[in-house]
Amino acid sequence: MIGALAVLATGCGKKDRPKADLAASRVTTIGVNAYLWRASLDALSFMPLLQTDSNGGVIVTDWYANPKNPGERVKVTVSILDQDLRADALRVAASRQVSQGGQWVDAPVQAATVQKLEDIILTKARDLRRAAISG
Repeated sequence: MIGALAVLATGCGKKDRPKADLAASRVTTIGVNAYLWRASLDALSFMPLLQTDSNGGVIVTDWYANPKNPGERVKVTVSILDQDLRADALRVAASRQVSQGGQWVDAPVQAATVQKLEDIILTKARDLRRAAISG
């Protein structure tokens, strides 16, 4: 494979190679859109991470309890489904538990909470792309 890359790199003979468009909506250096990936990691940076798979586009956090509300904890899974920067390429799921009598009991997550996290990630991804275009 390295030999094939060397042949492609040197065998072309052209000096005018096209420059990479770093701000393209499709960024394929990893398996999923790099802007969505970076934005997701940034948005979840305050939570402990259990699993990250940049080729499969999956980020799974461990349980996180806000120090101001230790009787409640949440766990988040982000799935990036495409290489394009699109709203439907992102799926966020959250689980919530509350402490009752020393036991963690599953509790519902408000849909608005998941939607807000998706919006944060998408906005951050668009900002990253915009910065790449102008920078």
